[in-house]
Amino acid sequence: MAEAEKPPLLRMQGIRKAFPGVVALDDVDLELHSGEVLALLGENGAGKSTLIKVIGGAHLPEEGTIEIDGQSVRIETPQDSLQAGIGIIYQEFNLVPELTARENIFLGQEPSRVSFIPRKEEHRKALALFARIGVEIDPGKLCSELSVAEQQVVEIAKALSQNARIIVMDEPTAALTPREVEGLLEVVRELKTQGIGVIYISHRLDEIDAIADRITVLRDGGHVGTRSMEDIDREQMIALMVGRSLDKEFPARSSSPGKVRLAVRQLTRGNKVQGVSFDVRAGEIVGLTGLVGAGRTETARLIFGADRMEAGVIELDGQELRVRSPRDAIRHGFCLLTEDRKGQGLVLGQTVQENFGLPNLAEFSGMGLLSASRESEAFAQYVDKIKIKIVSHAQTAGTLSGGNQQKVVLAKWLQRNAEVIIFDEPTRGIDVGAKFEIYQLIHQLAEEGKAVLMISSELPEILGMSDRIIVMNEGRVTGEIKEPSEATQEDVMKLATQREKLAV
Repeated sequence: MAEAEKPPLLRMQGIRKAFPGVVALDDVDLELHSGEVLALLGENGAGKSTLIKVIGGAHLPEEGTIEIDGQSVRIETPQDSLQAGIGIIYQEFNLVPELTARENIFLGQEPSRVSFIPRKEEHRKALALFARIGVEIDPGKLCSELSVAEQQVVEIAKALSQNARIIVMDEPTAALTPREVEGLLEVVRELKTQGIGVIYISHRLDEIDAIADRITVLRDGGHVGTRSMEDIDREQMIALMVGRSLDKEFPARSSSPGKVRLAVRQLTRGNKVQGVSFDVRAGEIVGLTGLVGAGRTETARLIFGADRMEAGVIELDGQELRVRSPRDAIRHGFCLLTEDRKGQGLVLGQTVQENFGLPNLAEFSGMGLLSASRESEAFAQYVDKIKIKIVSHAQTAGTLSGGNQQKVVLAKWLQRNAEVIIFDEPTRGIDVGAKFEIYQLIHQLAEEGKAVLMISSELPEILGMSDRIIVMNEGRVTGEIKEPSEATQEDVMKLATQREKLAV
């Protein structure tokens, strides 16, 4: 059979999957070819995760067909998916931290007719798998001792050990450094040369530009288009995902900063934060960036009182503050939206209204009793104002998309009339349409005269959103970019790897 006539490695047609009250997938088609990276794109709630669970045997569709190499297959269980040559690497790894890399790769594949595990043979095979991927990892090292990027590679090796010809990666770079991201993309490129088909899910469009051959876009459970990367630009890609045109990835804003509101001087805590000083003015968005471990989050925690500083001064509107705890910071009008909104920003099992009310209980209480009606009225204003998409105030926070979870966190702090707002990775894990809405909210806060400090690892975001950029490395400020619109990602990276302070 001629190459052009070969059937796709994977073909899904007319896939439909419904849950009570919700049609998650409706007549969805997808094709993946050998040696191809197909990016699966869409906003949160578009149906990507459900489609992947259909491929992985976790969900059985009501309608539709699946073919591999032109042959119809029925995938009813995860074991069926594995036998069909499909490996799913979920965002939450399926590894046992207390086992070695080798043991994790071959877990469940141990011979059943002998009483011993061929450790030397498995060690040799693991080395061969890592070599095939193009990386060096000690098979005898515990997974708990591996970096996130190395654990990602172990997951890939595990899939290859089971003869996977189709590998699905769900947000594989969410917790990786820029250097680790490039390393993973090299691994994906190597997999392509071996004829493996990769379905790649990511909200980071830079990665899609770098790695994808084609894109398939889902919106509201439907298939809205498949395009070759040669035939689509970034703006068209975004328009397909969100169903509307975003003039730019970052909303335009004219900045006229006022007086200094937040001033930090010589903040110090061990070697994590060493003599950090900067200002944030009224109506100004200051970006704080650097490589992982640079001390960005640690600096934010000192300002918010989550950690005790060893030295330094924090001032608000020219007045020195005593910030020894988050309670002190909140009382002075500070708020921190943490990078781990699920673990630190929300109580996922509580309702969205209860989460909104947590830092505002004193305002909504009297005589020791909480007024749920007052709490509900206040929350309703923010549901309308910042467009929080919820079914009801009683919806649990854990069921919301990442963008709407972030909005709930923001709403509870806005109710306290926060004047200094610190965003730590404000759009991590958030789709492109919701990102734009978060960016608009950040702009709105600045226009109201708030002092906004935004920490981000995404260089396009830092350059596109900041009025000024402070760059850190190894706990120190190594540079300041005063005109982000005239700077490049290379300028930021130069400062992020410097040891001495420079300016751009």
